[in-house]
Amino acid sequence: MQTMKTFEDVSSRPSLPEIEREIVDLWEREGTYAASLEQRRGEPRWVFYEGPPTANGRPGTHHVLARVFKDLFPRYRTMKGCFVERKAGWDTHGLPVELEIEKKLGISGKQQIEEFGIERFNELCRRSVYEYVDAWTDVSRRMGFWQDYDDAYWTLTSEYMQSVWWALRSMWDQGLISKRFRVAPYCPRCMTPLSSHELAQGYKDDVPDPSVFVRFRLKRDPGTSLLAWTTTPWTLPGNVALAVGEDLDYVEVRQGDEHLIVADARLDVLEAGGDYEVVRRMKGADLVGLDYEPLYSYLPPAERAWYVVAADFVSVEEGSGIVHTAAAYGADDLRLCLEKGIPVRHTVDLRGRFVPEVEKFAGMSVKEADPHIVEDLRERGLLYSAGEVRHTYPFCWRCDTPLIYYALDSWYVRTTDLKDQLVANNAATRWVPAHIKTGRMGDWLENNVDWAISRSRYWGTPLPFWVCGACGATRCVGSAEELGLDPETDLHRPFIDTVRLPCEACGGEMERVPEVLDCWFDSGAMPFAQRGYPRRGREAFEATFPADFICEAIDQTRGWFYSLLAISTILFGRNAYRTVICLGHVLDPVGKKASKSRGNALDPAFVFDTFGADALRWYFYTAVPVGEPYRASEQAIQQVVRQFLLTLWNVYSFFVTYANLDGFVPGREAPVPAADRPVLDRWLLSRLSHLVETVDGSLDRYDVNGAARPIQEFVEDLSNWYVRRSRRRFWKSESDADKLSAYQTLYQTLVTLARLLAPFTPFLAEAVHRNLCRGASVHLADFPAAEVEARDHALEEEMAQAREAVQAGLAARDAARVKVRQPLPALTVTRELLPEVAAIVRDELNVKELRLGEALVLDTTITDELRLEGMARDAVRMVQDLRKRSGLRIEDRIRLWYEGTEDWTRVFERFGPAIAAETLAVEVRAGRPADVGGREGGGLWIGLKRA
Repeated sequence: MQTMKTFEDVSSRPSLPEIEREIVDLWEREGTYAASLEQRRGEPRWVFYEGPPTANGRPGTHHVLARVFKDLFPRYRTMKGCFVERKAGWDTHGLPVELEIEKKLGISGKQQIEEFGIERFNELCRRSVYEYVDAWTDVSRRMGFWQDYDDAYWTLTSEYMQSVWWALRSMWDQGLISKRFRVAPYCPRCMTPLSSHELAQGYKDDVPDPSVFVRFRLKRDPGTSLLAWTTTPWTLPGNVALAVGEDLDYVEVRQGDEHLIVADARLDVLEAGGDYEVVRRMKGADLVGLDYEPLYSYLPPAERAWYVVAADFVSVEEGSGIVHTAAAYGADDLRLCLEKGIPVRHTVDLRGRFVPEVEKFAGMSVKEADPHIVEDLRERGLLYSAGEVRHTYPFCWRCDTPLIYYALDSWYVRTTDLKDQLVANNAATRWVPAHIKTGRMGDWLENNVDWAISRSRYWGTPLPFWVCGACGATRCVGSAEELGLDPETDLHRPFIDTVRLPCEACGGEMERVPEVLDCWFDSGAMPFAQRGYPRRGREAFEATFPADFICEAIDQTRGWFYSLLAISTILFGRNAYRTVICLGHVLDPVGKKASKSRGNALDPAFVFDTFGADALRWYFYTAVPVGEPYRASEQAIQQVVRQFLLTLWNVYSFFVTYANLDGFVPGREAPVPAADRPVLDRWLLSRLSHLVETVDGSLDRYDVNGAARPIQEFVEDLSNWYVRRSRRRFWKSESDADKLSAYQTLYQTLVTLARLLAPFTPFLAEAVHRNLCRGASVHLADFPAAEVEARDHALEEEMAQAREAVQAGLAARDAARVKVRQPLPALTVTRELLPEVAAIVRDELNVKELRLGEALVLDTTITDELRLEGMARDAVRMVQDLRKRSGLRIEDRIRLWYEGTEDWTRVFERFGPAIAAETLAVEVRAGRPADVGGREGGGLWIGLKRA
């Protein structure tokens, strides 16, 4: 009679991607995400902030990394009973967007943008942001990243920008914002300065640059030269001074027919010129005030220049101990020259090209001019030596242009005034990995510099600073209303540029400064700006500040993580987040950073359609310690499918198959008391309780590896120890307490596993849970609680030792070249095991008894009886293989025939009933009927038919 099925049939060869797509549709139809929020509404909040991605291109697999971690913890905390709002966000301003539009238009640089028209250009920037948001949302939904995409915050809205203006006004009122002439990292391609944290994102290693030592001839004695070193020959036309250390030791040497002055500790730099003789020793102070002939006399200053000055930054670690100083192209250079009254002049324009007055190199870009300058100095006898240095050098983090250091007016937030508070707030924050707190982030804060917030660009939040053209008075506004504008007015350039204000100081007219805001300030303002605070949303902001958790890759240490910390410290006196997970980068298989521009990034759509999103998620959770780089490949993700996901699926498929055959219904019978369950069941439930405790505790500590890897180990044990050791309990025809215990134990384990896995692999967990739990979503379930009463530490230890004995026994069999199907007399073990556990070891190793001794020894004596029993096991294997080939179902009974040698006849006479029981044969006969198909091997023919 056909038994009513409790569960939907499960394929043993699933298409995980297809299952995932069906579940995505199911969640949409049922509103599962909304339901998960609604059932926790009113419960304690747990706050997550979404670091807004810049949607100016399609997402790659490396973008998926942070999003799988961002999804993990909100799911976990929701299952733990918290209300976890997940508001999506989009970072919409800045150079990334502008560069994309420049490429599309086939233009380059600010001049061409302004010729095209700022209004038209910014409109295209606005449209481009929306162009890719759907692609990001699709990828996010497909990977199971639950967020409120319909109520996302956008940094381009007037409401958001006015919150940013409010923040700037608050800092202005605290006296923390000012305009200063400083040397800043500068991109000549984008024609804008960068902040120190943007600078940190673009460094490249092993970059070649010229390394030149140059003669600066003394005016009083042209035969004597001060020897200075530089790796930026382009700055030499801008040289205005040479710096020495007052207390450092210097020497004058005779080399050939010239005299050279260098630091005593740097005499080795003279080896290129041959033998030399020290003729005089002096202190740096003795050199101060000496005039020298300029290398280039373009743009002669009105004040004194081209002489030796003392400086505290001179060292003898490299170079010659004499520092070439170009006031406009180095932070120390500018500070020194301003202190000494040495004039500052630019020989290079804002495009990074030499100005017309520098006739020899006019119009050349700085890097283009380097070799020409070196050659010019060579021809004039001023080049002492030239070589190449390979070093770490900063590039623009968006357009990949080599940066230069350039003196210009910029607006700054004086973050250095709050250094101690920034350090303290960082110290109170949990960092994962922990070393980032005092390492990468801590070092950054200890060496904090003021934040350059102005950008000479177009598509961004306009700086709300107005300046009077008559008296120079300045004003900062904090809202559109202060300007007499409607709050919904578009505040972008060029519209805001037309707004004029009356000067309260002199009655003149004030105009807005032309710069826009660093887009990192936009993203760092999201805790309050996403609510429209303080104009509205005060209650929502106060209820969700600070965040319990944020997560991004390591490059955000000096990006979003810093901007959040800095802004919130200034405005609210505390950090914006309590815990941060800092992830490593995704690399390709050979160790290069994955990116679309390099063409080495895995396409997430391909990964999802080929392996499934759960596979990629699990790879990111387990492949490396959190914070380390990933070497992602198709092979690595395929391994996850094969070794973990399909292993668990096969256990699930096994359970459903036999549960349906036997009509097992969860909860229909009373649970078999724990004390009455076989040892394997008690062991598994103890391991399960331990696993729940481990996973829950690890996630509570934000230890993802410590939570995920034990699950994988457990699934391996479940499949290769529990299920394999328990198969006969499910196969057997009688429905006794042993079989019921096996079903109840495996059912409980699979349901618990589904709930443990729900935050990690939401699709697989959902598929398993809905089938096992009458259609109930796992994402509406509570996170499992450890059943303390199920823990049996002694049994877990006993089973672990038993498995070690099995491994050692198998190794001994292998060494003796005796297959496992061949029974052996005994294994000597070093400790006594529980009778039930000892029985498992005997069966696993196919030995008749365990003996107690001082060393593990396998008795490999094979009697005739044991030999025949081994042959019987071979016969069972032949029959099982033939069953599979014949397309029989697991539950099908068979009739069995055999024909073979005398030994095989003895085997079937002696072990026929055991062979029949193992193979579901209702009848075993000798003979070889002509109408029965079979297979032959080892002197035995086997045939069968469905009974």
